[in-house]
Amino acid sequence: DASGSMALNRMQNAKGAVLRLLENAYQNRDQVALIPCRGMRADILVQPTSSVAKASGSMQVLPCGGGTPLAHALSQAISIGNKAIASSDVGQVCIVAITDGRANVPLSVSENMGDMIDETGKMKKVSKEDLNEEVMAMADRLRSMGFKFLLIDTENKYVSSGAAAKPA
Repeated sequence: DASGSMALNRMQNAKGAVLRLLENAYQNRDQVALIPCRGMRADILVQPTSSVAKASGSMQVLPCGGGTPLAHALSQAISIGNKAIASSDVGQVCIVAITDGRANVPLSVSENMGDMIDETGKMKKVSKEDLNEEVMAMADRLRSMGFKFLLIDTENKYVSSGAAAKPA
């Protein structure tokens, strides 16, 4: 999650956690992909690689800000996981999401589907319930495929909305 809600402090902590995960992946000879979600989309920053240097270098210069297209990030992770399984490159897919769980960009906007943008170029309002349902549907889908799923909640525990706990 590289959205605006992650703010500077939480983003630095998230990057530190990713670096530790990358070190562990290197030691275990795992492959890692990075899919930051910010703005209107979640784009694959690093395709699956065993190069920790490539992944960590890309992550260090990751810009932050904008919306949280969390359902799209999970959708992209599912796509990469399916490709890895199909190519017989991996034995197990594990998706690690580092987020506060506060999705605010619907999948239809991220995938340029439908008419979710109004005539002024702004995204039409979508209820939090609908956004959370999309995230839950993606989380259910990845679990049904046998992918492991770890969600690291970055929200401040004193003012937490609990949004990240639901998909986890």
